[in-house]
Amino acid sequence: MATPADKMKDSAKGLTFRKFKDGDHKHRPWQEEIFKGDHTHKCPTYVHKTPPCQGSCPSGEDIRGWLNIVRGIEKPSGDTPWQEYAFRRSTDANPFPSVMGRVCPAPCEDGCNRNEVEDHVGINSIEQFIGDYALSQKLTFEAGKETGKKVAVVGAGPAGLAAAYQLRRKGHAVTIFDDHPEMGGMMRYGIPGYRTPRDVLDGEMDRIIAMGVEKRMNTRIGKDVSVEQLEKEFDAVLFAIGAQSGRGLPVPNADKATNCISGVAFLSAFNEGRLKAVSGKVVVVGGGDTSIDVASVARRLGKIENINEKDRPENIVLGHTAHDVIDIAKRQGADVLLMSRQPIENMNAAKHEIDDATREGVEIKGSLTPVEVIMGDNGRAKALRVAKLDYSSGKPEVVAGSEFDIECDLIVAAIGQTGNLQGLEQFGNDRGLMEADKHFQMTSRPGFFACGDIIRPHLLTTVIGQASVAAESIDHYLKHEEMVKRPKVDVHHFNLLEKLRETNLEPESFKPEGDEKVRGIDRGLRGTSEQGKAVGGYAIHNYEDRSAAEIIPSTELFLGHFQYEERHRRSESVPDANEVLGHFEERMKGLSEDDAKAEAERCMSCGMCFECDNCVIYCPQDAVHRTPKNESTMGRYVYTDYNRCIGCHICADVCPTGYIKMGMGE
Repeated sequence: MATPADKMKDSAKGLTFRKFKDGDHKHRPWQEEIFKGDHTHKCPTYVHKTPPCQGSCPSGEDIRGWLNIVRGIEKPSGDTPWQEYAFRRSTDANPFPSVMGRVCPAPCEDGCNRNEVEDHVGINSIEQFIGDYALSQKLTFEAGKETGKKVAVVGAGPAGLAAAYQLRRKGHAVTIFDDHPEMGGMMRYGIPGYRTPRDVLDGEMDRIIAMGVEKRMNTRIGKDVSVEQLEKEFDAVLFAIGAQSGRGLPVPNADKATNCISGVAFLSAFNEGRLKAVSGKVVVVGGGDTSIDVASVARRLGKIENINEKDRPENIVLGHTAHDVIDIAKRQGADVLLMSRQPIENMNAAKHEIDDATREGVEIKGSLTPVEVIMGDNGRAKALRVAKLDYSSGKPEVVAGSEFDIECDLIVAAIGQTGNLQGLEQFGNDRGLMEADKHFQMTSRPGFFACGDIIRPHLLTTVIGQASVAAESIDHYLKHEEMVKRPKVDVHHFNLLEKLRETNLEPESFKPEGDEKVRGIDRGLRGTSEQGKAVGGYAIHNYEDRSAAEIIPSTELFLGHFQYEERHRRSESVPDANEVLGHFEERMKGLSEDDAKAEAERCMSCGMCFECDNCVIYCPQDAVHRTPKNESTMGRYVYTDYNRCIGCHICADVCPTGYIKMGMGE
């Protein structure tokens, strides 16, 4: 709550400095402003904070880091190509940059501070560029030094594979179990191939297996292999089985109608190559990305009029029959309606996905709720009864007398998912999922862990982030270490000490002189003396790393530094309603190298120096200097001579990234 003006006057009495006084309306001459600027005891310190893109990324990628690599600010060591260096930084957190660059709904872009200037940085498009480069160059991952410990990972989806990747990096042996014939989980069976091309998906998964991961496919734990057998053979077990059972519509007759199926089952049948057409009108109930995928797939498959009973979509989805290729030649454009309880503008699906589906001929209606499945004489649904919702009170209320029937041949519910715990009932809760603590360990059974959608169905990027934390927890468990407290901002952070080591600038151990509670003045590795000799042999004292505790908002940046610049967009091949039938080509076309670099240059490097030289140029006392090239690296571009600094604040005022704070002397 804002402080009243009269209270501000009282509280201001205790302040040591007010830049503007009551009644001020003219700027003083710059000469007077600068040379009478010695009005504070504070001097600049360099503060590293987490940018909001990274803080918004459930995978916890060092997004600012690899964007600064692509743009050329941070240089790779040795002769490593910058593309590979960016790939290594990206995959510290996420081993699927090519896949996620295509399908992630990009909460990082929603959080991007560049939105306050004109438009967010196209983070996804640059990530796709990095991932595609790695695939084209056949870049591989390396496993860590073998520890002799063995971990069973149950589930070969994004969570299980990401966990296997992180565990192998730590040197633990990993065996993946999955009850499907192929790896990928929801990346393969839940997302259409025109969004995740199978060569891209297979390339990124095979790279993980090549680290020495054993896989046992077509093997269900709790049926083919018992949990007790896993306990005997492995030192730890991680469940990452996903949520591959769709929730049914919670309305009368939904469980009786054979043609009322789940979105998960529909997409699985399509991605397995079994479902090749629909029939009649398709009504999809949902509002999230899965419902968009169902509707878009149905439009691409097309419908067959006067279809044989055995070829009805529900019989294919349920595995009773297979489609006849001859009949498929008769298909025509399908009539598809997607309905959501939310107004269209508030649907959970990404806006561009909604726009694409509309272009492809999907009819979308919001503020509708299913009321009842209307049954026909043959045990099939003939219509879905719905009612209108009114949100004027702030919550959804059914409009009296607004019910009407939508005739349909197939009803697909994409309203949520749950787990398939057959054989694993002992680990389930009343929601058909599993329970785990903040470290993703099961409190009921030591040595057992769980992560991903089986904990709480969410985004692919979310389960990848959980897998990374789970791998750390398993590592602590195997080493008989206590679980460490997770940081407030729990992501992969830039580490200045590691960067100094990488560039052969590792500092000596710092031992403060005298009182350890009092920091020394200007005694560290901060540049050269007036005689040109290196000063100190340890890291400078005025660098603060708050990245694990704070996310830097746009209000701490100097936004006036950044010029308006249009986003460099990927081209998309989105068919219109007349072209969509049989259109299964990839929609997203990647950026060129020049465009990827240009787009990365739009990054404002929030919370980290990007070498703009503003502080050096505008300092009136010549107190800010560039660090000599032989001692300079990322995060170590400038230093302050505190013998010259008068505390005028100008360097902090003109710092675009919010990296400089007036804090010394506090």
